[in-house]
Amino acid sequence: MENISKDDFRYKEAERQVKRIKRFYVFVFIYIVVNIFIFLINYRELKPGQTIWQLKYFLLPLVWGVGVVVSAMRTFIPGFMLGSKWEEKKIKELIDKEKRS
Repeated sequence: MENISKDDFRYKEAERQVKRIKRFYVFVFIYIVVNIFIFLINYRELKPGQTIWQLKYFLLPLVWGVGVVVSAMRTFIPGFMLGSKWEEKKIKELIDKEKRS
């Protein structure tokens, strides 16, 4: 297996980060569009005297919003899950394992 330079590794890592950021933005866009659509449907289906300000109408956006926040933290805070050096260690471990076999 050929030796990987630090610049190549940094480029690949930056490329992966850009892909993660892009996926996050797509996720947020879908979250916004779907929740607006659901809100409009719920608003349209209200019976006379009902109000839109009920927990049942906001539960899905709240729970899904927690997922958006966790996704944002994983995307923009290095090492939020599994530690900042976990990927590097795992890559080195797999390369060493490949060299031995």
